[in-house]
Amino acid sequence: MPNDKQMLLDWIEADRDKLIGFFSGFVRAKSPNPPGDTREAVAHITAFLDAEEAPYRIIAAHPEMPNVVGTFEGGEPGRHLVLNGHIDCFPVNEDDPWTHGPWSGAVADGKVWGRGSADMKCGTSSSIFTFVYLNRIRDRLKGRLTLTAVSDEETFGPYGARYLMENHPEVHGDCCLNGEPSSPYSIRFGEKGPLWLRFTVRTAGGHGAYTHTAESATKIAVRLAVDLEALDGIDVPAPGNIGAVLMRNADVINKAQGAGAADIIQKVTLNIGAIRGGLKVNMIASECVIEADLRFPVGLEKERMMSEINKILVRYPQVEMEEINFSPPSWCDPEGEMVEILRANVKQLRGFEPEPTISVGGTDARLWRYRDVPAYVYGPFPRGMGSWDEHVEIEEFLHIVRTHVLSAYDYLSKT
Repeated sequence: MPNDKQMLLDWIEADRDKLIGFFSGFVRAKSPNPPGDTREAVAHITAFLDAEEAPYRIIAAHPEMPNVVGTFEGGEPGRHLVLNGHIDCFPVNEDDPWTHGPWSGAVADGKVWGRGSADMKCGTSSSIFTFVYLNRIRDRLKGRLTLTAVSDEETFGPYGARYLMENHPEVHGDCCLNGEPSSPYSIRFGEKGPLWLRFTVRTAGGHGAYTHTAESATKIAVRLAVDLEALDGIDVPAPGNIGAVLMRNADVINKAQGAGAADIIQKVTLNIGAIRGGLKVNMIASECVIEADLRFPVGLEKERMMSEINKILVRYPQVEMEEINFSPPSWCDPEGEMVEILRANVKQLRGFEPEPTISVGGTDARLWRYRDVPAYVYGPFPRGMGSWDEHVEIEEFLHIVRTHVLSAYDYLSKT
């Protein structure tokens, strides 16, 4: 291994306690979204960057959702690598049976525990340390390295990476590396696209004993939800070489994202995330709202999906539909240079090669792909993500740090 890369690994080993302490403190810094206030967590990041004398600036389109952006130039001209991670995390149901408090950042049983540990304060910590370590040897690198630690990702909101990409083209770069949960065995080169829809059912309503006098908005909503399940039958051939890659790596997809993930990776999926309707058990509901999360596989156009949805809605004149959010599916080359760099470093570190896959969930990496910038995700397992007892194994965290540091070094060492 080249001397610089061994030196970087030696720094990581020497900083083991510092790394774990930073990660634990990052989890303790509450940043649930909603409501989206990340100032405590941003202060944790900037205090560390200040102590390390690493360059950065704050870009805040919303005062409670600041973004941390750092950039440095190498000693020679070259390419521009962007590190991306988000600061906000899912909110918490305080009644869930957490083994350790959701905001404890507890270091116990060889793990760091708490909300946001996997999604994605592990990966964002890896980006931050990668930026700091490579800044120390910037004169020996080629090109530019940019850190984007952003807010407002969990709701696909407008104040985080979306704001930077639309208003600060200096963060676009030539390649993006992200540490969202993926598993050490997989490299995500693409992701399905979310379409969030709100369906509102309205009827006259009435007394619960007089079901012959009025339609029930709640019954109609339930029937609609069942009918929407038919959307998973839409045939969507994967574009280019993606179908072959997904078929070859089905076992890895299941290992990384849970058994059955490979079966839905090229299918439309439906989740009814919320149902609100009715006032009282003995009243016929006059209004019911359901919110649906549809995920598009790569290769499916929105126009085709909306056409299929409208065919279903023809049977429901009582229903109004509203779009809440949409992001198209995204992908880049599953055999791109960064994939090979990551695979080589993981092979060196752990003895196996992670395989390229597509994610069923969404990440900010899509925003780079939309601009034809290849963007890849390599992070920890999503253990407990969105549930209680979210955690990351410490050795897995340190592996992600090592892989990001070495891979960023390799990318910025080539002409």
